[in-house]
Amino acid sequence: MAGRLPAVVLDGGTGYTKMGYAGNTEPQFIVPSAIAVKEGAEAAKKVNKGVSDLDFFIGDEAIDAPRYATKWPIRHGIVEDWDLMERFYEQAIFKYLRAEPEDHYFLLTEPPLNTPENREYTAEIMFESFNVPGLYIAVQAVLALAASWTSRQVGERTLTGTVIDSGDGVTHVIPVAEGYVIGSCIKHIPIAGRDITYFIQQLLRERETGIPPEQSLETAKAIKEKFSYICPDIVKEFTKYDQDPAKWIKNFDGKNSITKQPFCVDVGYERFLGPEIFFHPEFANPDFNTPISEVVDTVIQNCPIDNRRGLYKNIVLSGGSTMFRDFGRRLQRDVKRVTDARLKLSAELSGGKLKPTPIDVQVITHHMQRYAVWFGGSMLASTPEFYEVCHTKADYDEHGPSICRHNPVFGVMS
Repeated sequence: MAGRLPAVVLDGGTGYTKMGYAGNTEPQFIVPSAIAVKEGAEAAKKVNKGVSDLDFFIGDEAIDAPRYATKWPIRHGIVEDWDLMERFYEQAIFKYLRAEPEDHYFLLTEPPLNTPENREYTAEIMFESFNVPGLYIAVQAVLALAASWTSRQVGERTLTGTVIDSGDGVTHVIPVAEGYVIGSCIKHIPIAGRDITYFIQQLLRERETGIPPEQSLETAKAIKEKFSYICPDIVKEFTKYDQDPAKWIKNFDGKNSITKQPFCVDVGYERFLGPEIFFHPEFANPDFNTPISEVVDTVIQNCPIDNRRGLYKNIVLSGGSTMFRDFGRRLQRDVKRVTDARLKLSAELSGGKLKPTPIDVQVITHHMQRYAVWFGGSMLASTPEFYEVCHTKADYDEHGPSICRHNPVFGVMS
């Protein structure tokens, strides 16, 4: 249909919501998934329905709003408070995107293992409150796979692969075969961006006394984002720093928010020790000690045998916490070591009779990684096929919200 307005792509995460129009490479707005409401407004609402309903803020404004209670409606990727979520969408659409929802198709994202009831609630809000003409609810992992196509030839585009999605609150390892998530094999890793920040904060606290206590968390976060990287060998890395500290130790300059005095922090081992907790989680979490490479291998080994080679060959990274330099290279090396050791063992057990075919392990890194889910949604929602698979308002009026329990997989474009 010529002259159709672009679809709206909304990707809600625990920490941040990414929103924008299909066809763009980056989201127009990235705002904290927070909403600030007046406490005690519940009583006033009954009397003065119209006004108190509009008296709220979302995003950065919500965090800074005095005399308002700041709430986070999404926990671990799943919506927990639908009333707040509806109001969050309201400002996202009208105030940020300045869109008329009746004129745009919508693509929303959902976490792995989202419940069918949640899809129905989403459909009710979108079709009844906002009267949208069409809606598609996409699984985040499938969109992340689609986003990785930017680094591949057209013939290599596939919707089979293992997605490692690591954001602020949680890391998931999700196997996808032909666009369908193998739900029973998904594993959670309780280590993500926030844990790395806390770990760096703890390391700094033991050594650096000049950081104002109320700024220690934001200083740790800034150091993580600016200086951290993944090293190939932690022992050699310590030696490198000890032999030539001037080359490796960096300075971070901050300013005390109260006294306005500058302060300086020496950033040493934290640079590689922070993100190392993906590979040595016991450094930061005594209850969990399985390296990410072993989790990835276990997930793939739990999948049906005819999918496994495809899952090893296409390990795709998604989310801000996979952005550390050399993360993909280290993960590929470690997973390859695990698979090679297993093949060697099976060859030895067979007395040399078996000659297993080597397993091709590839970790795909690409420049759209940070917003991979949003970008994948933007890419797919700008194809003509998108409008054919969307649930329409007419379908909804005829059959009810249960139509959104199933969203057909699409997007393997040749």
